[in-house]
Amino acid sequence: MAKQNQLTIINSEQALTIEDTRDKASKVFDLLDVSEATRKDYKYRIGLFLDFTNERGFNRNSFLEFKRSLAERTDLAVATKNKYLAAAKIFLKEANRQGFLPADITQNIKTFSQSKKHKRDGLNDEEIRTLTNAIKELPETPTNTRLKAIISLLVFQGLRQVEIIRLDVKDIDFISKTAFIQGKGRDDKEPIYLHPETIKALKAYLTSNKIADGALFTSQSNNNKNQRLTTRAIRDIVKKTLNDLGIEKTTHGFRHYFTTTLIKTYKGDLLEVAQYTRHKSLEMLQVYNDNINRKADLPRYYQAFSGVKL
Repeated sequence: MAKQNQLTIINSEQALTIEDTRDKASKVFDLLDVSEATRKDYKYRIGLFLDFTNERGFNRNSFLEFKRSLAERTDLAVATKNKYLAAAKIFLKEANRQGFLPADITQNIKTFSQSKKHKRDGLNDEEIRTLTNAIKELPETPTNTRLKAIISLLVFQGLRQVEIIRLDVKDIDFISKTAFIQGKGRDDKEPIYLHPETIKALKAYLTSNKIADGALFTSQSNNNKNQRLTTRAIRDIVKKTLNDLGIEKTTHGFRHYFTTTLIKTYKGDLLEVAQYTRHKSLEMLQVYNDNINRKADLPRYYQAFSGVKL
């Protein structure tokens, strides 16, 4: 007799076994209107859920049990856990819609909550000086000019990794001093003004590498010669550079530095800052602003307990 909570995955013609679900999940994600990078990420992350159900069986509580198992993992950040949940939820909802699953077992199950104030610090002024001073000393080789161009887009423009790899040579206009970028979650490209240091770095890079069209940043390795760089490649290039300098920060730390620096310069005028950071909502910028104010107020906080010693 089947267990009370057992939930059979079915379609109109035949039962669908757990072994079939990987192929089914792949087909589900193929039909989604998302970027190829997002689709690839979903296909990768669904594996954890499928392994979980393969080991413990599949029933109407599987999604909730999967969330509970993620909650116990100390090796995954909250944001990462939510990405695994999202992949499983999308698959299960679509499986239900297509009739492969008789019920939507994801209803009323929330994602993990994450404090918006709990964010890793970005690069600080001293680390940026260490980095830029080191880069200035590098010889003008094709590889080094590419590194300088990438760093300039991170430091002076605050671009995300995906925005950098989507750039084409035609998107750079040195006459108007602008670049057209495809932002996060956007289908079109929007113009941004380029900092003089960015223009200088891009010109040197294009000249040194003799690039006239196509993808702005391409691989220089023998295996992927002239192919567009991936976000992973950008991350690896930057991570190696930071590690060599003893800086333990991530690529996203540049965007944190960029945003924080602008908020300080514009004295908390978030509307002005948003023009450069391109945040869709001022809520996230307010989080940055609150963190800046909180750090600035630390001396007064320390002073409040100055008379207490242990």
